[in-house]
Amino acid sequence: MIYSTAQKLFILITVVFMSACGADNSKSEQWRALDINNTLLLTLPHGKVVIELAPQFAPKHVEQFSALIKKSFYHGTKFYRVIDGFVAQAGPKDGSDKDKSVSVLAIEGQFSIAKNWSFTPVQNNDLFAEVTGFKEGFALASDNNDSAWLTHCPGALAMARSNKADSASSHFYFVIGQAPRYLDKIMTIFGRVVYGMEHIQAIKRTSVIEGEYAVDSREHTPIVSLTLMADVPLNERIIIEVENTESTAFAERLIKRRARENAFYYKKPPPVLDVCQVPIKSRLVK
Repeated sequence: MIYSTAQKLFILITVVFMSACGADNSKSEQWRALDINNTLLLTLPHGKVVIELAPQFAPKHVEQFSALIKKSFYHGTKFYRVIDGFVAQAGPKDGSDKDKSVSVLAIEGQFSIAKNWSFTPVQNNDLFAEVTGFKEGFALASDNNDSAWLTHCPGALAMARSNKADSASSHFYFVIGQAPRYLDKIMTIFGRVVYGMEHIQAIKRTSVIEGEYAVDSREHTPIVSLTLMADVPLNERIIIEVENTESTAFAERLIKRRARENAFYYKKPPPVLDVCQVPIKSRLVK
C-alpha cells in the first residue's frame, strides 16, 4: 500500500499524539488478548455471544453486573424490549421481588481523564462531540481535556434506567441499530460485543408496526445462561483476541477507511470517518 502525503501526515500526527499523551508505543502487536475475568459468555437459544466488560470506564456497573452473573441472576430472563434499529433490552419483570432485590447505581456516563491520558483519535467535531476515538477497543468521545465517555455504537452494552439518572440496577441493553448517540453521557455503557453480534441481531423483536398483533411474551427471546468466561469449563470457553486500537497498524487502518481508495468508490465520499463506522476486528483463538 502506497500512502499519499496527507495519509502519511495523519499517521505521523496520530503516532506523535499518542506519544505526547503518554501512550506506550511498544505495543505494536495488532491483536490483544481478553481478560477472561472481564469477559462474558451469553448463551441464547440460537447461538453464543462473547462480551468484553469495561471496568476501566464503568467500574461500579461492571462490579454489580458481574456479581449478579455469579449468582446466575439472568438465567431464564427474557429480552422484553427489542426495537428494530435501536436496542435489545433484558432484565427481570418490573416490580418483581427479583427486580427489587438489586441496588440502584449512580450513573457512570462520563469518566475523568488525566492530562497524560491517551487514545487513538478518529474524528474532530462530529455531530455529538469535539473529538472521537478509541481506547482499549472501546469507541469514545470527549469535549475537553477533563472527561470522556463511551459511545452508543452497534454492539455496545449499557444499563437501562428510569427517568432519574441514578436509577440503573439490573436491566441492560445492547445497541442493535445505527448508533443512538443521543444517549451518550446520559446512560452508562459498560461493555461491548466482540463475537456473535449476528445472534444479538437475531433476538426476537417485540415492537411491531401499527396493525400487527402484539408479540406474546412467551415468544420473547430468553437468556439460556450468562456467565463469566473464567467460570466456564475449560472445554467450553470461547477465547477471543481483539484488534489492538493502540497500535500503529490500527491507526493505518483508520487512514485507509477514511480515504475509501477502493475502485468501487468511483465518486469519493467526503473524507469523514464516524467512530461508529469502525468495527473492531476480533479473531477466534479457541
